[in-house]
Amino acid sequence: MLIPVRHTTFRALFLVAGLLAAGCAGTSFKPPVGTPEPDKFLFERGNEALAKRKWLVSREYFRELIDTYPQTPYRADAKLGIGDTYLGEGSAESYVLALNEFREFLAFYPTHARAGYAQYKLGMTHFRQMHSADRDQTETREAIKEFTAFVERYPTDPLMDDGKVKLREARDRLSQYEYNVGYHYYRSRWYPGAVDRFKQLLENDPQFTRRDSVYFYLGESYAKVGQPAMALPYFDRLVQEFEQSEHLVEAQKRVELLKAEMANQAKKVP
Repeated sequence: MLIPVRHTTFRALFLVAGLLAAGCAGTSFKPPVGTPEPDKFLFERGNEALAKRKWLVSREYFRELIDTYPQTPYRADAKLGIGDTYLGEGSAESYVLALNEFREFLAFYPTHARAGYAQYKLGMTHFRQMHSADRDQTETREAIKEFTAFVERYPTDPLMDDGKVKLREARDRLSQYEYNVGYHYYRSRWYPGAVDRFKQLLENDPQFTRRDSVYFYLGESYAKVGQPAMALPYFDRLVQEFEQSEHLVEAQKRVELLKAEMANQAKKVP
């Protein structure tokens, strides 16, 4: 769903305050009279300012281009440039405006060669707003959604490798949040709750980077409630999948102990 483009006040405040702060309130964003390719001139100036992180200056060049030359071949790229300036500013308000620009780009230019870039930047806008694993994960979930769409829809995009890395980081953040809840249950000795939370985590994110800890405390939780046959596979998985883990030595010990315990129980069965 597109955020309604009713942010004239936002834009005005950003422009006035920013231009004054940048000392360029008197700057002209129009091409000099007689410039052979005025739209190209504006586009290049916008990109130059963008590269120098002069967000407001860059944005005004791009806006002048879009408003003055609606048929220019640079229009789509200029719109992406505007989104990048908002993303670069990094404030709560500018992130909202960045999302709007990138979503509008995808709505207006769904088959454009840089549609993948816009989708990637949607993910990045949420990614930069993610909180630590002990806080609200709304932005993390949104980042996962947008990066998943990027990976699925634009498999040949030049940003694919980085998109996959960012997606993994976002998933790890959310899974760490879930892990913290499960570990809290474990420390509180509510082992059924810990088992449920850890198993749900593995179902939702089987590639969680810290799943060795999930395996270990799942095994421990089952062992605590007297279910060695349920505990053993998780310790085994930890040993098989992780050559290095803070839990490896203890997991190896648990495997031997549980196997011995289960063997003794089997001998007692008539």
